[in-house]
Amino acid sequence: MADSSVRTATPADADRCVAVLSLAFSNDPPCRWAWPDPKQYLEGFPRFASAFGGGALRLGTADYYEDFFGVALWLSPGTVPDEASLMQVFEETVSDTLQDALFTMFEQMEAFHPREPHWHLPLIGVDPAHQGRGIASELLRRVLNACDEQETLAYLEATSPRNVRLYERHGFEPLGLIQVANSPPIVPMLRKPMRRKVGS
Repeated sequence: MADSSVRTATPADADRCVAVLSLAFSNDPPCRWAWPDPKQYLEGFPRFASAFGGGALRLGTADYYEDFFGVALWLSPGTVPDEASLMQVFEETVSDTLQDALFTMFEQMEAFHPREPHWHLPLIGVDPAHQGRGIASELLRRVLNACDEQETLAYLEATSPRNVRLYERHGFEPLGLIQVANSPPIVPMLRKPMRRKVGS
């Protein structure tokens, strides 16, 4: 796979990007904990994705692979999710019994964010029909190479053990564990820039 397969998404691509992510996260443990009913998930997750990582589409820091087989929503240093919209999504789509735990979870996530300038990866996902082909790695590599060149940190939250292993292969290290009430665990991870070998 070549980097030329990874392209920058535009605001006009928002619906396709969110559709891919909705498929990719349909069996994600924290997401299905928050939205256990299928109809509830299909109504809540797209709004969540737009609030959590949609700024990447507006700012030109969202990537997709080929025919939208996979999508990565990166937030550049100094850019943050739309917190007001996030809270509204949770209040309107998540059951009352889970809202306090979910708000606490996001407070803990925020506490792990590095204070130094960093690239944040709120969401990355691959259409299940195209998983297992290294697409996620290609989507990661594009920005991580830039982080190395610019000597910038990268940060994300892994939502499954499989994802933790993927991110560790790309240089991310766990910072701790986030778990509230009966929620699935989330692992905040940080990647320091890697020094390039001379001549590489």
